[in-house]
Amino acid sequence: MRTQRRAYAANVHYGICLANIGSYSDPRVAVKVAVEAETHGWDAVFVWDHLAFVWGPPAADPWVTLAAIAVRTERVRIGTAVTPVARRRPHVLAQQVATLDVLSSGRVIFAAGLGGSPSEFGRFGEPTEPRVRAAMLDEGLGLLRALWAGEEVRHRGAHYTVDAVTLAPTPMQRRVPIWIGGNRAPSLRRASRWDGWVADSAAPTRMTLTPDDLARSIAAIGRGDPFDVAVLGESNRSAPHAYARAGATWWLENVHDLRGGVDAMLTLVRRGPPR
Repeated sequence: MRTQRRAYAANVHYGICLANIGSYSDPRVAVKVAVEAETHGWDAVFVWDHLAFVWGPPAADPWVTLAAIAVRTERVRIGTAVTPVARRRPHVLAQQVATLDVLSSGRVIFAAGLGGSPSEFGRFGEPTEPRVRAAMLDEGLGLLRALWAGEEVRHRGAHYTVDAVTLAPTPMQRRVPIWIGGNRAPSLRRASRWDGWVADSAAPTRMTLTPDDLARSIAAIGRGDPFDVAVLGESNRSAPHAYARAGATWWLENVHDLRGGVDAMLTLVRRGPPR
């Protein structure tokens, strides 16, 4: 484990994890943050995927926001953190991600999970039971990977049907990285089958996962390189380097209204990554 931790810590990247709600429901604000992030040395900009208007504040569509960010940036990786696959149609999602990857010249990372807000499902008559959403997530992820391969897909499953369809255009990347969010044992097992894990490590004002917790979960996943581990947090409240020593390969700085106004968050971004 010690050798594995060193390998992870030696290759830490730093990203912004940007709310799609409140002030950032205006995609122009999100683009401004993303441009500053690229200018000041951050490695990625991720966007939340919430339908927050269901339970209160306004929320932007993350894929439209990411497309705008893709056009205004050249280097930073981009993606959602995380998309609840079960409340999206996999073939439409496959097309959205593929189009964004082409638009961004191959910079997309796709992070997926169950979704933590049942009302964003139930208020539209969609399944809220975690087991059902988990089954839809697993089946949907398999379809996404198959469609992105650019070959004809024939599929009849418990939740989705694809009848001899070939996606075009396909992503620019040969393999779009798929990261899995969540801390429970089924999420860790799911992450072990894909390309990375997004730890559910932060509430709006505190860390919910210690470095030791992170190390135990990495051990449970049981993957060596190449495999990414992303930790969400606030560097003024926690120590990013402690998570790097525990095995994180990405630190994602949470940016949202509960941390301060847009000007304060732009100042934080302009300071650059907490290397």
